Amino acid sequence: MLRDITLGQYYPADSIIHKLDPRVKLFGTMVYIISLFTFRGVAALAIATVFMLAVIKLSKVPFKFMVKGLKAIMILMLITAAFNLFLTPGEELVSFWRLTITKEGLTNAVLMAIRLTYLILGTSVMTLTTTPNQLTDGLEKSLMPLSKIGIPVHAIAMMMSIALRFIPILIEETDKIMKAQMARGADFESGNLLKKVKSMIPLLVPLFVSAFRRADDLAMAMEARCYNGGEGRTKMKPLRYEGRDRLSYLILLLYFAAIILCRIYVPFPQ
Repeated sequence: MLRDITLGQYYPADSIIHKLDPRVKLFGTMVYIISLFTFRGVAALAIATVFMLAVIKLSKVPFKFMVKGLKAIMILMLITAAFNLFLTPGEELVSFWRLTITKEGLTNAVLMAIRLTYLILGTSVMTLTTTPNQLTDGLEKSLMPLSKIGIPVHAIAMMMSIALRFIPILIEETDKIMKAQMARGADFESGNLLKKVKSMIPLLVPLFVSAFRRADDLAMAMEARCYNGGEGRTKMKPLRYEGRDRLSYLILLLYFAAIILCRIYVPFPQ
């Protein structure tokens, strides 16, 4: 399952999505996430689905590779769907023991599962098509107006970039530790869910030690290179908008407008 986590990984390809300005992809991801929790009805769902499939197709990232990231949140998705299914009041459909499934609860559970799925796919498109350095530059450039009121924009962007960069490294480190402990007789597969969670506890100490060691090495490397923040620093490849970026902004605004219009004018079945 650790190998199935795609967040923070970069998939190199020659696509129009890879070539877009990172600020466009950050804005597009934000717009898409907002739209997921805004839409109502089948029409808006169809628009969000077509939009996502079109972006995935243009990114040239294999769909199977992107779907792997869903396995890591399957338990969270099932728990969220169960809460919506059994705890939403409304018109009763099925009742057994102390649990009641309502029509509204079933609708909310399905919609929440779809939203979480699209949320992971949407964020995966951004991280898979954008390098950590590009994400840092795009985030810093987007938040630059906040630096006027004293917010350390460069430090925030750097921390987020380092966190994203460390995700695949820590996943690989966890996999190595698991294999080393399995070679010494540890069992991470058998038993119920609670037993599997308890078997993961011995992984935490060596994983934390490794993470702190890597963080210390990174801090020493930055200090040795006289890193002192973003003040006075220049970019090797400064960000500049091109025609495709402006067109992408227009498409994103049209997409969001279509979602809003569907919510207002297309009736949602009760």
